[in-house]
Amino acid sequence: MSTIRASGPMGEIRDRFGFWRRSYAMMAKEFIQLRRDRVSFAMIVAIPVMQLLLFGYAINTTPHHLPSAVLLQEDSDLARSVLKALENTAYFRFIYEVHDVDEFDNLLKSGKVLFGVEIPRGFERAVRRGDKPALLVAADATDPVAASSALGSLGMIVQTALAHDLYIGDPPALPFEIRAHARYNPAAESRLNIVPGLVGTILTMTMLIFTALSVTREIERGTMESLLSMPIKPVEVMIGKIVPYILVGFIQAFLIVNIGVFLFGVPVLGNLLLLAALSTLFIAANLAIGYTFSTIAQNQLQAIQMSFMFFLPSILLSGFMFPFAGMPAWAQYVGECLPLTHYIRIVRAIMLKGATMPNLRFDTLALAALMLVAMTIAVTRFRRTLD
Repeated sequence: MSTIRASGPMGEIRDRFGFWRRSYAMMAKEFIQLRRDRVSFAMIVAIPVMQLLLFGYAINTTPHHLPSAVLLQEDSDLARSVLKALENTAYFRFIYEVHDVDEFDNLLKSGKVLFGVEIPRGFERAVRRGDKPALLVAADATDPVAASSALGSLGMIVQTALAHDLYIGDPPALPFEIRAHARYNPAAESRLNIVPGLVGTILTMTMLIFTALSVTREIERGTMESLLSMPIKPVEVMIGKIVPYILVGFIQAFLIVNIGVFLFGVPVLGNLLLLAALSTLFIAANLAIGYTFSTIAQNQLQAIQMSFMFFLPSILLSGFMFPFAGMPAWAQYVGECLPLTHYIRIVRAIMLKGATMPNLRFDTLALAALMLVAMTIAVTRFRRTLD
């Protein structure tokens, strides 16, 4: 039986109105579906707001008040004037005063400070005698952006600040020599900073997505019922889903490190076994976070959206793209709660500084704590899913 359609002008008008009516019905349906999908609606609002706030308030490419240490081998008025002059540049903030070279080196290697200033014994007497002694400023140049501005401010600003201590008016020449030593990356090559950070960034993105889809995939395929009918505990389910991806993470890390070494010439000065062990903590922490997302999300799209919402602040607040020390205090507190922040410090310290376990104690403990918290939340959420 064929459908009789009106021809002529009236038929065309009817078809035109029918087109808009059907299109409007589809648009109304899509808006209703979007309103019901609260996670997607929240992403529409949250992503641009988060980007605006982070780039506007948290990101600073010219950091100031960077953590510094001083090896003060004499406590003289001139030595204190030098430190005050350095602080007046707004780049240095002295939080440690050490008493030997080993402690000085350990603070730089562990990443607790970005700069170390060494004032030698007999400094003031040598200056007044015109011997032009050397003042050492050592910088952790694994982040060239954070170090370059501070090192560039040393000469003229310090000379001006010290003018009143030795001369009336401008001194004829700098009364002492400033030796700036950019450690771990003397040439300020960006690849030495970026490639180690990419290990953690790529692992974060892939590990989150892999496990974020694990439970939601079971639900959408209808295999969750058969899984729940098995005599298996929630912890056993989580371990069974996480362990295969730990091996996948090792393969990814192995590929990235080898490409960085052989293609980009990034050195590996530390212990590879230590790097592998701490990578296990990092991979497990991200897998547990992704697993938590999979127990919250109702479908795979929501799981991916949650992963993206976690990944965005991770790359912005971890010190991968922008200097961590240049961020405001609140942004640094948020960054300390992200596994990527600690892992980037660990990878850069092992590969570029040759750091050992004592140097990495704080970041290792923080990474282990984040992993345990994430796993506890993941198991608790999965138990509620079973109920």
